[in-house]
Amino acid sequence: MRIALTIAGSDSGGGAGIQADLKTFHQFGVFGTSVVTAVTAQNTLGVRGWELLPPELVTQQIDAVADDLPPLALKSGMLGSAGVVTAVADAIARHGLPNYVLDPVMVATSGVRLLDRDAERWIVRRLVPLATLVTPNLDEAATLVEEEVRNPEEMARAGRALLKLGARAALITGGHLAGDEIVDVLVAERDATRCFTHARLDTTSTHGTGCTLSAAIAAGLAQGRPLQQAVGDAVDFVQRAIAAAPGLGAGSGPLNHFVPAPPRPPMEGL
Repeated sequence: MRIALTIAGSDSGGGAGIQADLKTFHQFGVFGTSVVTAVTAQNTLGVRGWELLPPELVTQQIDAVADDLPPLALKSGMLGSAGVVTAVADAIARHGLPNYVLDPVMVATSGVRLLDRDAERWIVRRLVPLATLVTPNLDEAATLVEEEVRNPEEMARAGRALLKLGARAALITGGHLAGDEIVDVLVAERDATRCFTHARLDTTSTHGTGCTLSAAIAAGLAQGRPLQQAVGDAVDFVQRAIAAAPGLGAGSGPLNHFVPAPPRPPMEGL
């Protein structure tokens, strides 16, 4: 059984954050461990409040997992403050944790800011150079590289800029693009670029999309899949999970994490 780790906030509505990540890990057949960075009070209508955990407790959680249940891949989501960003960066480097997927969560789907401004530059300085893959949306990419990102060409340019900042690869997600088609742009080492194109679905059930995507990629990497395959499998999983969304709540609803994941590698006894 392969182990994956999520470092993220808790979503009381169950659609994003730690809850979405663990559901995704389960569907992909990996054992999920977790480090909680923040507790949020939220549902499909929005975030009512949130509280960060102390950086010291975040460090203790990572140490506890790494010492006994070392993950083969990990992802981070909501970190909230420069102190937590620094604690996570120090722990990843100290333990040499592999296959790190960085989802630079800055703003919730409802528009509530989940990362203080001071922490943004620490993500660039400390976490981006540790990342196997960074998965920002258009707005997050623009913040990280300090350039406008509005179309696939600018997405590819932002991806290359993230590689220059130290990331090994970047996936700029295009859910905020205008039009009936969504394009996600993957930029990897040696300037290799690949676009994942799919039709835009007419739905409001998009809560937790970024969390689910990064968790699915981390799960694929934990299973030993090459990066491009892990990304392709994750994009496909998220698209189907949105299409099969259960329609829960009165706002931006959750995805359907029960949709089948790509075939798992053979497991003895299963």
